[in-house]
Amino acid sequence: MTMKKTHDVIVIGAGAGGLTAAGGCAMLGLNAALIERGEMGGDCLNSGCVPSKAIIAAAHRAHDFRDAAKFGIEAAEPKVDFPAVNKHIHDAIATIAPEDSQERFEEMGVEVIRGEAKMLSDRDVEVNGRTLTAPRIVLAVGSKPFVPPIDGLDGVNYLTNESLWELKELPDHLIVLGAGPIGLEMAHAFRRLGSEVTVLSRDAPFAKDDPEAAAIAIQNIEAEGVKILAGADIDRIANEDSNIAVTYSVKDGNGGTVKGSHLLVATGRTTNFDGLGLEAAGIKYGRGGIDVDARRRTNKKHIYAIGDCRPGPQFTHVSGYEGSNVVLEIGFGLPTKVDFKALPWVTYTDPEVAQVGMTEAQAREQYGDKITVWREDFSHNDRAIAEAERTGFVKVVKKGGKVLGATIIGRGAGDLLLPWAMAIQGKSSAFGMASLILPYPNRSEHNKAAAFASYDSLIFNDWTKKWARFRASLRS
Repeated sequence: MTMKKTHDVIVIGAGAGGLTAAGGCAMLGLNAALIERGEMGGDCLNSGCVPSKAIIAAAHRAHDFRDAAKFGIEAAEPKVDFPAVNKHIHDAIATIAPEDSQERFEEMGVEVIRGEAKMLSDRDVEVNGRTLTAPRIVLAVGSKPFVPPIDGLDGVNYLTNESLWELKELPDHLIVLGAGPIGLEMAHAFRRLGSEVTVLSRDAPFAKDDPEAAAIAIQNIEAEGVKILAGADIDRIANEDSNIAVTYSVKDGNGGTVKGSHLLVATGRTTNFDGLGLEAAGIKYGRGGIDVDARRRTNKKHIYAIGDCRPGPQFTHVSGYEGSNVVLEIGFGLPTKVDFKALPWVTYTDPEVAQVGMTEAQAREQYGDKITVWREDFSHNDRAIAEAERTGFVKVVKKGGKVLGATIIGRGAGDLLLPWAMAIQGKSSAFGMASLILPYPNRSEHNKAAAFASYDSLIFNDWTKKWARFRASLRS
């Protein structure tokens, strides 16, 4: 039975997952609507990956001044023009923005609608007073910063990753709540730019990473002057003498109060379903997000939820991967389960801490003595020696001849994950490379992009468009 519809697919959210899903469906000739209430490109472009890596790059340059003596160059304390750093951040966003722009996706054939989406049923979506109807809907609504219920926090001017990029002056003393990737990356970057920095966290830094790699990274960060207070519970926050005072306690009783000029809350992410109307659509969800199966289908099998809005890993590259899977599901009818055995992640401190697949601890827990571990330190690498960047190692975990995971810590570690991702997946062709999940942002992504482009004509052609349109004519 056919249904009265306005579109073949409705995508809500124009972040990495939504853009991939909407663009891919449109390139298959489907009538796709993309609804976005905020900025095109979502969190990653506007307040996440791109601005954070831009400020990290500026911090690297500042550190190079201080570290120049080992190359026979007189070291000096850099003069940081923070408004110019801020301009560099926004220039990076502006340069990338056209790739995610409304105009580009409209050229692909996507109808882009800027407004607040509200689900009226499991087939109907209202936006700007207009009702859209489609047999398939993709929810890619992302997440927002989690602000913990701390006594006094609502009475001070605090920053999150969404507001951090509007700073026009360098903080004298930045207090960071949270030792996850965002907190650690920003702590290290602002320290290198000249701020005093204190990190307070209930959890250990790099808690999900290989302990050997974590220890090296922490040692380096602290050696550069970042004070990390792990195991700290925040009791209260208040304005005090033109500063922000954070009072904390620890299990051994040696708590205290830290005063700083600025406060960054980097305590994780939470779901963002305000006004979306999930109840009207009959979609099940919980504290961790929208309930989905391995194919990212909700309890309403024609509705998908991808990216940060569902339980599971929250990375830009995962959102893009799931967006691609949705295109295969909707456009070709191919059941496509997520496969995270070669999932990569990188914390862009210096040195970078990069992981793909299992850590040594995870492999030992699952396979015990059946695994072998091989490690090569960068202190024996000629390029690392020549560049005086000898800190770190490559660690490979295997079970027999099969690679289970790789840990890399060192300068540019994230760019070195590609061959290990291919080894874990057992894919060595260009097509195999095109289907990998690679950490974002990363230079090795360009290898994947080139590999994918070489198959464009096989994926998007007249025959595949006819097949996708036939499938769109069927009620799911």
